[in-house]
Amino acid sequence: MENTTKLTRRQMLRGMIASGGVAILAACGAAPAAPAAPAATDAPAAAAPTSAPAVAAAPSATTITYWGSFSGGLGEAEAAMVKAFNESQSEVQVEYQFQGSYEETAQKFTAALQANTIPDVVLLSDVWWFSFYTAGAIAPLDDLASQVKLDFSDYEPVLLDEGVRQGKHYWVPFARSTPLFYYNKQIWQEAGLPDRSPDTWAEMADWATKLVKKDGDTISQAAFAHPNGASYIAWLFQGVVWQFNGQYSNPDFTMTMTDPNTLRAAQFYQDTVNKDKWAILSQDVNKDFTGGITASTMASTGGLAGIQKAAAFPVGVGFLPKADSFGCPTGGSGLAIPTSTPDDKKLAAMKYIAFATSTESAGVWARSTGYMPVRLSTKETPEMVTFFDENPNFKTVVDQLPLTRAQDAARVFVRNGDQIIGKGLERIIVNGESPDAVFADVNAELTKGAAPILEDLKAIEAGACAGLRRSGLRRRRRWRCR
Repeated sequence: MENTTKLTRRQMLRGMIASGGVAILAACGAAPAAPAAPAATDAPAAAAPTSAPAVAAAPSATTITYWGSFSGGLGEAEAAMVKAFNESQSEVQVEYQFQGSYEETAQKFTAALQANTIPDVVLLSDVWWFSFYTAGAIAPLDDLASQVKLDFSDYEPVLLDEGVRQGKHYWVPFARSTPLFYYNKQIWQEAGLPDRSPDTWAEMADWATKLVKKDGDTISQAAFAHPNGASYIAWLFQGVVWQFNGQYSNPDFTMTMTDPNTLRAAQFYQDTVNKDKWAILSQDVNKDFTGGITASTMASTGGLAGIQKAAAFPVGVGFLPKADSFGCPTGGSGLAIPTSTPDDKKLAAMKYIAFATSTESAGVWARSTGYMPVRLSTKETPEMVTFFDENPNFKTVVDQLPLTRAQDAARVFVRNGDQIIGKGLERIIVNGESPDAVFADVNAELTKGAAPILEDLKAIEAGACAGLRRSGLRRRRRWRCR
């Protein structure tokens, strides 16, 4: 990419620090008492930066730095992946450094770009990689992939295609997830309900009368829990909006938060808490679910292993309920290489990406965490077939994947779009404000936030799109040339 330094400085400073600095701090919970992000977008509680135990590198080995975003059990699995890579060969040695949640990693990467102290490979969430792409801060990976013989055709298309712009790959899927419907099998049984997730939200509303318990006017056991704005309610609500045949935005970045169907979905969320009173707004849905405060919730597939381990009851999972139709978004994170990384380290970083997302490694990661195997071939390995037979909940994760789709631009491409939508939903649910009025405000704020993104895309993609139009390929790559 030409003029990378100029492009990075202009767009990064304007788009992410000058106009987005406050948003970045808000997203990562700068206040000490802010709740940690749950597995909804798979960002665990923050801790001090750490490194995996180093493996002595051969004198000729290339040493690279990897910035990760997982702590707890997920962090142990991430460190184990690095250790396995280091022990598998002697050409490249990876130093693993935990940077905090997804938002904290993005914030630190932003600062590192300005200070020229970048890592060589970085984990970026679904709502952050695109900002670094438009800033010219992450490199295209296709030539590097060819050099390490990485076959992109073996990746799950719905996961891989999200990181493609102008026919080039910038973000390789690694810790990819979708929401699942989680339910407490013990409570379900006691309520006389069938051992499955509800097929529709209407069915869930009927079942809720058997699930809610009250101590006077106070709900002691909710039928269902929504996360709050800081815990990525906008991600989970994305699927619900589609279920009501609404959407956050069109592919051309036209915002549709005031669409009647989008408003119907918001009204439904409000009614579950304020009118029908069978759901609650939770600061930590995973904790409230495993603690028995709520009988069910929607949460990330990436939290499945941890939720099952923490729960003192059998955990059931199922596809998300339908309304008018089915809807479920993808989520999670992928791996990227900074543009300014030296060429020899770019190649070394790509070798690590190839290893971490290989058929075998994708299976190890999926079995350890609950994240989806990103390789098509992984699902057919004897280890995964046996694992699915013994752990049907994990099979549900994979079975739902063909029904999912990438999120609307309003949340993942507009900087701070997740928090804009999430705070709007809190106004609707907590304050009881009218969805029409709140989402009119949200629509205006998202539209304003989309303006610099469209300007950036025009600057960096207009030439390539013109070439596609001349070649007649634009019709097949419309989503690449907005």
